[in-house]
Amino acid sequence: MRQAALRLCTTLGKGLRAPGRGLTQGSENPEKQRVLHMHEACSPIHVNHVRDKLREIVGVSTNWRDHVKAMEERKLLQSFLAQSQKGLPPRRMKDSYIEVLLPLGSQPELREKYLTVQNTIRFGRILEDLDSLGVLICYMHTKIHSAKASPLSIVTALVDKIDMCKTSLSPEQDIKFSGHVSWVGKTSMEVKMQMFQLHGNEFCPVLDATFVMVARDSENQGPAFVNPLILESPEEEELFRQGELNKGRRVAFSSTSLLKMAPSAEERTTIHEMFLSTLDPKTISFQSRVLPPHAVWMEDSKLKSLEICHPQERNIFNRIFGGFLMRKAYELGWATACNFGGSRPFVVAVDDIMFQKPVEVGSLLFLSSQVCFTRDNYIQVRVHSEVASLANKEHMTTNVFHFTFMSEKEVPLVFPRTYGESMLYLDGQRHFNSMSVPANLRKDYLVEP
Repeated sequence: MRQAALRLCTTLGKGLRAPGRGLTQGSENPEKQRVLHMHEACSPIHVNHVRDKLREIVGVSTNWRDHVKAMEERKLLQSFLAQSQKGLPPRRMKDSYIEVLLPLGSQPELREKYLTVQNTIRFGRILEDLDSLGVLICYMHTKIHSAKASPLSIVTALVDKIDMCKTSLSPEQDIKFSGHVSWVGKTSMEVKMQMFQLHGNEFCPVLDATFVMVARDSENQGPAFVNPLILESPEEEELFRQGELNKGRRVAFSSTSLLKMAPSAEERTTIHEMFLSTLDPKTISFQSRVLPPHAVWMEDSKLKSLEICHPQERNIFNRIFGGFLMRKAYELGWATACNFGGSRPFVVAVDDIMFQKPVEVGSLLFLSSQVCFTRDNYIQVRVHSEVASLANKEHMTTNVFHFTFMSEKEVPLVFPRTYGESMLYLDGQRHFNSMSVPANLRKDYLVEP
């Protein structure tokens, strides 16, 4: 699957492979391709030009005080919405293809935002960039030429998978992102994105990401139809087929969730054996529990944080930016893995981040992180996110994040004490077993918070 995506990326990006200094949107006429810089090169603040482009497409102001007026104006765009998918022109994968350059090497003033104290790349910042890029790609796919602003509200529904395929990231070399729509339903789109880093004169693969975005009406109140997709090559047909398989896999994974169904016989045996290994042989009692050597109770692996959701972190629809939520969850997850393993952890995979509820500006964001599974030097971390408004103290879940880290040394086993923790352990084991990690990802891995 990764080979098919890279072959298609090479095809779509032909003529765009030189280390240019911007973002390129694929079009029918290569001479007329538009270039957008990802950041203002000389600005004292880091202005993300991808997000600037998104504001332009949606027709919203950068000023928080104007957000109510801008949302009122978007109501007038309802007439541009299609009544069915058949009323929309088909689009090709190349129509949504975009490349973005993050010039850390050629513009050193950008590095501080992405730099860790160990002189590596902050992966949380990469998550923010991927989220913005995924939305922009979908707006390229659904562009309506007759409308001044897009009538669609496109939001991230799911981060299906992010797999790392590079052992080192330097803050002193340019980074390039590319991506396109790879599958569409009636109101949803799957986006494939790749990240590369410049080594010598060549951009080498760093990660593959699959996001699922949904289209909603201009007021973000209900679903909206998106353009169908034309497949023009065997590689595109394979990507579309994989998108269908991904959808089926997500449905199957949801139907067998431990919140809905009991664990399998093998999983029940695993939990029972772990329980028996913690019984104190001196007492012959189910109540007396002792940890085996080199093990930690799951409840002792928790870390928590609180964020006040300020207007600065809002998205183009005046909710809190999904990339910000991912960055904060990732950084807490990284700290949890670091505290648990006793050494620097390195991210290996991210998967199954479901955006269940938007986070309003002004909310209190509660993040709770916990190690839920370990094996050798791998640490599976689950981060639970919930919000409460200042007026209403009721907490509501917004996201659950799953991160797989690798430690520099072998880590302790983690043991559940309660039935609820046992379900978290099995869920973590399922996510760990679902990851696809290249064999060369070992202790020289260098992607940090």
